Amino acid sequence: MENPDEHFMQRCFDLACLGAGATSPNPVVGAVIVHQNRIIGEGYHMAYGKAHAEVNAVRSIRAEDRHLLKQATLYVSLEPCNIHRNTPPCTLLILEESIPRVVVSTVDHTPGVDGSGLARLRAAGVEVTVGVLEKEGQRLSQARNTFITRHRPYILLKYAQSANGIFAPEDNRQLWLTNPYSKRLVHKWRSEASAILVGANTAIADNPRLNNRLYYGKSPVRVILDLKGNLPYSLNVFSDGAPTLLFRTNDLPQLLDLPESVRCYIIPDGEEPLRYLLQQLHELQLSTLMVEGGIQTLQQFITLELWDETRVLTAPKYLASGRTAPALPVPPSFSEQIGDDRLELFYRSTIR
Repeated sequence: MENPDEHFMQRCFDLACLGAGATSPNPVVGAVIVHQNRIIGEGYHMAYGKAHAEVNAVRSIRAEDRHLLKQATLYVSLEPCNIHRNTPPCTLLILEESIPRVVVSTVDHTPGVDGSGLARLRAAGVEVTVGVLEKEGQRLSQARNTFITRHRPYILLKYAQSANGIFAPEDNRQLWLTNPYSKRLVHKWRSEASAILVGANTAIADNPRLNNRLYYGKSPVRVILDLKGNLPYSLNVFSDGAPTLLFRTNDLPQLLDLPESVRCYIIPDGEEPLRYLLQQLHELQLSTLMVEGGIQTLQQFITLELWDETRVLTAPKYLASGRTAPALPVPPSFSEQIGDDRLELFYRSTIR
């Protein structure tokens, strides 16, 4: 193999993605243990509060290979933790197992870690290499590092448009543009998000359930932004018993007899609604927010620069008229075909 470090780090990334949607607010992490270019153990962080990737990788080693640990290299997609919370620090495990070399893609900016894990390993004589496929590792860990450093969820905007850039008909009625494969992919994204948000107009026009029905895994917590106070209780987001967070302004009439599944937040006078909403989601440890519409809500996030990533699905259909999709201030970073639909990914800022 041309570059063993990159080869095994890519395997760490693949493993890390298996934990998507289950580890929040912790990051997704993958780990691989290699002896003479042979993988002897591997694992990933499977769920919040459970064993970390490094622990699962060590546990996976067969009894007859355990003695090889002292000559092995540990590859991990994110800096090993150096703090004791739900689980002991992984740096301690590495030192106890006398693993002589550790290869890391990128630093974990969690307070108490943020380079200290690497420093502890080096001080103990471990050979540490940092920055292998760093850009890819930073992208993989960006949701966690955004949540930690910016004190808000990682914000993912998602919408679909026609081939000529139409988002919805003039009358705002529901219109499906994309193919069944894209629809299933969107539900996969929902399974990986902590929360999902729409504005009141979309809640009324589409009456969405905002849950995950077409992919395995959990559904996100639903968030409804209601600045006009015209949402009927008959909507799916109120009547199906799933958790929903409702954000309203202080000047709206009081809602009576809300279902127990709905938690209402009153946005204080003078507060910018979206910033207040994001602050509350952060306090609830909801680390990723997927925003699905509508046009006004999406554009507000874009205008306030409160977004990190946007995923746009473009269908090969032309609409004679309608409401134009939101405008993004940056070009796409990635594009691929999903059947006859095109998926484009946009990132607001450079990764750190």
